[in-house]
Amino acid sequence: MDYILATLCIIVLFGMIGLNVFGLPGNWLAVGVLALWKLLAPAAPGMDTWFFVTIIGAAAVGEVLELGVQMLGGKRYGSTGRGNLGGILGAIAGAILGAPFLFGLGALPGALAGAWFGCYLAELSHGRPRDAARQAARGAFVGKFLGLSLKFAAGAVVAVMGSGQVWPA
Repeated sequence: MDYILATLCIIVLFGMIGLNVFGLPGNWLAVGVLALWKLLAPAAPGMDTWFFVTIIGAAAVGEVLELGVQMLGGKRYGSTGRGNLGGILGAIAGAILGAPFLFGLGALPGALAGAWFGCYLAELSHGRPRDAARQAARGAFVGKFLGLSLKFAAGAVVAVMGSGQVWPA
């Protein structure tokens, strides 16, 4: 029975990484699943304070990197603060609108397209020429892609570390 419960928990942990595509806090939910596991199985030897500090740190780093890389991508390609905000809001809206397609996987292209369109429209509303707005939107797109990739990597760290702790010794 221990192996079945551990397998289910590991599947849930890795499934949480996929929630990041939808703009949901998948990494934080994975941390919550591990905290619940510790609550239900307090004798888990490796799940000490440092373990939780490490996985909370990894989840926090993933969030900071996602936002920071998207903003840096936009800035690198000439985006203004308004364009960056438009890219962030557009990515959230795009993920929500794209979620019903491709069995939920449409959220990823929706978020990327939303980052591009959000930044582009925000730059145009700021009075920027179309070419400059397209260039800035390209940066928001690239930044969102790289930021999501880094957030997925942080989620993988949480899931792999957690898997090692929940699997019966």
